[in-house]
Amino acid sequence: MTHAESVFEKFAPFLKDYIHSHGWTELRDVQIAAADVLFNTEKNLLLTSATASGKTEAAFFPIISDLFVNPGSSGVKVLYIAPLKSLINDQYGRLGELLDEAGISVTHWHGDVASSHKKKLLENPSGILQITPESLESMLMNRSNDIVRIFSSLRYVVIDEIHTMIGVDRGNQIICQLCRIAKLTGINPRRIGLSATVGDVNLAARWLSGGSGRDTAIPAFPKTKLEWLVGVEHFYIQNPDSEQSVSAEKHTEKNQKASIDAGYEFIYDSVKNIKSIVFSNSREETEYITATLRQIADIRKEKDRFLIHHGNLSASIRDEAERKMKNDEYDCVTCATVTMELGIDIGRLERIIQNDAPNTVSSFLQRLGRSGRRGQPPQVITVLREEDPLPNTPLPQLIPWNLLRAIAIIQLYAEERFTEPPRMKKEPYSLLFHQILSNIASSGELKPARLAERLLNMPPFANVPPENLRTLLLSMVEHDLLQLTDEGGLIIGLRGERMIGSFKFYAVFKDSEDFTVRCESDEIGTITAPPPVGDRFALAGRVWEVTELDIQRKLVFVRSVLGKMEVSWPGDYGEIHIKILERMKKVLMEDTVYPYLMPNARKRLEDARRLARSTGMLDSPVIPLGGYSYCIFPWLGTRSFRVYRRMLGRVSNMFGISEVEFEGSYYISFRMEKGSPDELIRKLGSIARSSVDAHSLMKPGETPVFEKFDEFIPSELLRSAYASDKLDVDNAQRRILEQVETLKNK
Repeated sequence: MTHAESVFEKFAPFLKDYIHSHGWTELRDVQIAAADVLFNTEKNLLLTSATASGKTEAAFFPIISDLFVNPGSSGVKVLYIAPLKSLINDQYGRLGELLDEAGISVTHWHGDVASSHKKKLLENPSGILQITPESLESMLMNRSNDIVRIFSSLRYVVIDEIHTMIGVDRGNQIICQLCRIAKLTGINPRRIGLSATVGDVNLAARWLSGGSGRDTAIPAFPKTKLEWLVGVEHFYIQNPDSEQSVSAEKHTEKNQKASIDAGYEFIYDSVKNIKSIVFSNSREETEYITATLRQIADIRKEKDRFLIHHGNLSASIRDEAERKMKNDEYDCVTCATVTMELGIDIGRLERIIQNDAPNTVSSFLQRLGRSGRRGQPPQVITVLREEDPLPNTPLPQLIPWNLLRAIAIIQLYAEERFTEPPRMKKEPYSLLFHQILSNIASSGELKPARLAERLLNMPPFANVPPENLRTLLLSMVEHDLLQLTDEGGLIIGLRGERMIGSFKFYAVFKDSEDFTVRCESDEIGTITAPPPVGDRFALAGRVWEVTELDIQRKLVFVRSVLGKMEVSWPGDYGEIHIKILERMKKVLMEDTVYPYLMPNARKRLEDARRLARSTGMLDSPVIPLGGYSYCIFPWLGTRSFRVYRRMLGRVSNMFGISEVEFEGSYYISFRMEKGSPDELIRKLGSIARSSVDAHSLMKPGETPVFEKFDEFIPSELLRSAYASDKLDVDNAQRRILEQVETLKNK
């Protein structure tokens, strides 16, 4: 009997039937490896393999077999935590099919699930519970007396798409929740983490193990040959030059000049008669491109095949997109954000369009992996649109940064299989604030020493100094978020009661979804602020006119009108890794002709390379822009770029530096009226040679607010957290010293 056959024999009988009925002739490596760990050890498991490699089945086949053979007493046996409701809904359907005749129940639990469904689990906890971190937080706070009854038989915790969780507040919230459940029940279930893109598996394994008392096994799989179909094309926005429209026209029947926007028409033609997802990096872009593609369909008198999917839409609109994408009979295209990036099984998907370059290699791989299932190679086309520069446009704005980023991301993975490592937070005070309130709300009065012992023993807060926790608690008492009892205990204050009374408290990420939009009986989605009656706004890829406002109930009533508009939500685009910036510089320096670049993109890169070399921006640390204007291209990631800017600020008075501007992590332009560029770099070098402390780069009155509850955190703690978690001194120092060496070699 082969090893695979011996693993197969351990599966429950109905799982063997399931495997045979689906025509699987052999188990995959990932399924064998997972079964080895779960059947033969007591370790946690980190399962990282390519999208559509069967990770979910790999984890659940041994788990379900264990539940079938050893049903045990009542209570939830498996806790499955996922970052998206849509992912839970998808897995609920897949597990339901798998367990239909096994007598193992599956319950999904999130904000869109009916209370009657949840009530069944509360009355008879059993089987598998699928839940979001926010719903689990609500359960811990509001049903603390039921936690032992629900989870006392818990054996496994499965965390899906853990690359979205590691090191961020939402993921650390899960670790806190698991520690709290373990404290209440006295058991430490095994943890299984699933992801297709983990940059540093050892770091991820340590995160997954945190507080569990178990080691984590990390099965390794042989690298498979990279098979993908990748294309990158570039367009100038609203450029009348017919040359750049050739790509957009070649699939059209009329062969007419692009009439709306060459880039958008190219996207339209690229998904014509092809089941696809068009990914954008923001909700604004997703809304606008959906409306534009529908507009093109209307102009051409063709069918509107376009759906939309993002977090501000109603559950019914998201569900419609998911259902139609899964159904092979529907010929449709969904415009989406990250909400469709993760592991929803959408079956036969032929092509991915990436509208603008993604920010990370991880995101690129996740999106690429949405296509190419069922034996076909994944296929993605990245489409970049750029304002046509004017003759007097400054040098930094003449560089196609997004095109360079798209190429760098592809090259980094193709050459090195690089994906970004997780970034661990050392001082997560926003999460600490949240967990203080949550723990006291669920436990009632707590003595400060008992609360400190409970919190500081949780892995996410291991690096928080006790005196900083004391500072935060005193501030919360002072602002009536907490109240000190006569016996010296802590309870929730009046202001804190109002805060935890809202369902929005359960989430540790910022939530700006305030007003619900309704058209007659249909819920469309949410917007941040309501326009006045008669005004119009965009949502769900359409335009709506406000007919009535109910401010008290936070409702906006609308009617549908023709046209399209831009829409805006608050938020940022995240951080970018230093390796991407360094590879972008190499793209400009080398002469490589990348085979995936399409004609416009190839020409745009040739122009950019010629410009970069002629201006000296690849060789000299500081580039003169004319007069007193200069520019520095540091080629640093977000965190080290911040340090470089702050170090430049230290010498601004000495060199008469003013009018400092920057874009992303790409460049810093400024006016300098004293000294020379070489003197500036040498002075920065002398600072870099000294022991630069990240905390010393913070201004005394600075209050950097990033996370949801930062507004309630004392300023000195925010500055400490920013210095620890948002600044990368080492790489900034290294880059400045390299620039000094460049001057010596001139």
